[in-house]
Amino acid sequence: MRKLAIFVPVLAFLCLVQFASAQQGDVMFGGGTLLSSSPSNNVSFQPSEKGGAWLNVSADVVAFKKRIGINWETTWRASQGAYAEQENFRPILTDFNALWQPRLGKKVGLDLFGGIGLSSTRFYLPEITQCNFTGCINYTSSHHFMEDLGGGIRYYVWHHLFVRPEIHYYHVQNNVEFNTDNLFRVGASIGYTIGPD
Repeated sequence: MRKLAIFVPVLAFLCLVQFASAQQGDVMFGGGTLLSSSPSNNVSFQPSEKGGAWLNVSADVVAFKKRIGINWETTWRASQGAYAEQENFRPILTDFNALWQPRLGKKVGLDLFGGIGLSSTRFYLPEITQCNFTGCINYTSSHHFMEDLGGGIRYYVWHHLFVRPEIHYYHVQNNVEFNTDNLFRVGASIGYTIGPD
């Protein structure tokens, strides 16, 4: 029994090493813009969440043979937007996805993903709203659960460096602060692949 107790951790370690060596990871930074429908009439106090420059950062881990993995991404509006001409706002969208990354050729591949996430909108106020030992803040936040789908075409421009034009669809649950629950983000990312090709 003692021999088995020694053998099991060694076998588990060898399997972990084999699994880790067959992994690929990517880190990406990018930008784009958000698209959504306009308010249906001029009387609506719910503005559209569209427009502006949006920045994003993301990372993924992919199983080498099956090209299936997981992805994390956060995107935010680079500058504050005007909310009903009374205060400023900045949306932040964070999602966790299942990822399929099929290859189309030596330098070209797809990234197809879908998952869940959180939409967090900060509404900035002219006065300080809260102070604690870490500092003071001048905003309140509204959080909503969301689902997302997306895809991009990955093109390796030099060794492990790639560019990826992409589109994302977000369905923000109960997005009552804005005129629609449906958002699209279009843009491009620059990334680097760590691990085997």
